[in-house]
Parts: sequence; C-alpha cells; structure tokens
Amino acid sequence: MDICKIVFVICFATGIHCNPLFPYDLVDLTRNLGPDSIYYPTLGGYEKVIELKGSKEYGHWVYSNVLKMTEHVGTHMDAPSHFNKVGWNMHQIPINKMVGPGVIVNVKEKARNNPDYRISINDIKEWEEKYGKIPDGAMLIMNSGWDAKYPDKNKVYGTRNISDLSSFHHPGWHEDTISWVISNRHILFIGTDAPSFDYGQSTTFPVHVLTSKENISGLENVANLDRIPPSGSIISAAGMKTIEGSGGPLRLYAMVPNSGAYNSAVTIGTSNMLLVVIGTCMTILINLHHF
Repeated sequence: MDICKIVFVICFATGIHCNPLFPYDLVDLTRNLGPDSIYYPTLGGYEKVIELKGSKEYGHWVYSNVLKMTEHVGTHMDAPSHFNKVGWNMHQIPINKMVGPGVIVNVKEKARNNPDYRISINDIKEWEEKYGKIPDGAMLIMNSGWDAKYPDKNKVYGTRNISDLSSFHHPGWHEDTISWVISNRHILFIGTDAPSFDYGQSTTFPVHVLTSKENISGLENVANLDRIPPSGSIISAAGMKTIEGSGGPLRLYAMVPNSGAYNSAVTIGTSNMLLVVIGTCMTILINLHHF
C-alpha cells in the first residue's frame, strides 16, 4: 500500500481535524449609531447626509454618506486627551492597550434604589472576594442596569429637562474608588452602561480627570452587559485611529469562552499525541519500504 494512503487512513480513523473550534461566543456590546444615539447635550449630535445613492451615474449601485457628529456619541470611547492636554489622542493609543480581560461590576440593585449611586471601594473588594484579584490590563466596567433605559434620553439622564445639566441623575464611579484602583491595580479602560462614568450630579468630572492622567481610556453607553459574565471574558475596544481625536464611536464586543474552549484544548492535545504516533509509524514504514 502507498505510504500516503496509509497516512490518510490513519488521520481519518483517528479523527484529526485541521480546523479546531473557535472557543468563544462573541457578544456585541455596541448600540446602533444613529439620530437617537445618546450624547452629552452641550456637544454636537449626529447627522447623516446622503452624498451618493443610486445607479444612474455609474450604471451600477453606489451608496455613500457623509457623517457629522460629536466624537462622544452612542457607544464610544474617550481617549485620555479628552480630559488631559498631554494625554494620548486616538491615533496614539497602542493597539495592545485596547483589549483585555473584562471585569464587570454589577451594582444594578444599588443603582435602582439610588440613581446617584457611585461604585465604592467595597464594591471592588466584594467583586475580588468572588472572582479573585482584578487582572492586569483589565477593562473595568460598571453594570448599573441603565441599559434598560435606552434610547429614552430623559430616562438615561434621569431628568425631565434634558437641557438642565444640574438635573441629571445617573450612577457612576466614585473618585476615591478610582484613586484606589489606580494605586493598587492596573487597568486599561474604565467603563459604564450609563452616559458617563462620572455620576450625573458631577460638575468637575473627577473620574475623567484621574483616569486621563494615567492614560486610561474610557467607555460609555456600553450595551448588553447582562450577556457576559462578571469575570472571564475578553473585551475588544479598538477605536478609530483618528489623528488628534479625543474619542469616537467604536464596535465594542466581548469574547466569552464557550464549551469549545475545553473541547478544543482536548482535541489539540489529543491530536498532538496522535501526530507523534503517526510520525513514529511513518518512520517505521519508510524504513521497511527501503528495506
């Protein structure tokens, strides 16, 4: 029998696969970007102008728009330069600073009882008691339950008058907590499902200031946090590489290990063992053939 045929039979019989399973489920953490997207009232909103749509001019379909919007609209990231004159602009943020382990701190019950709730150091310590120390390079995100209020701007900002900034009520991070995190842990991003990671009544935005000084980027209006675990996911927040950009909309998503993570490891390990066996068998067969 031809040696190649023998190898094929062995591979088929042992079930070695060329393409191991992708061991993650992808969860979209991004809201649709459009006229109803949330943005801070003092900033520009969102406007789309159709510049080309049809098939007459070129003889085939062509569609293109011009978008005019604030960088800080919808699900978006804040570059450190948003609150730090010498902080990284969007094009300066290293790509390896845009992905990391997801750390989701659930304070939905506390925020339901107090819309001005700010995450405390105790909340962080409680998370660590359950899931271990916050990993280095973490994407630290608050889940306050604000996801359910979108896209109603009045509910999101907790006010009857969206033009009155002093009337805003939504949860955020406490500056003392962020100071503790900066001193004792290493994170890449701070985030929230609310419109700002400073709480609604803030007028000085200390969390923005503190994180920006450390070149820690931010995430706001994050969606679907209930669909990912408090620990164990990998979150990608690769924003647009805008020259001198202070932020921008992005396609934020999480990779959550599925059952394939274990199965793939087992398959790869088994396959490696079988490849050793096959290699040994081939050596013997070749020697016999030459003999």
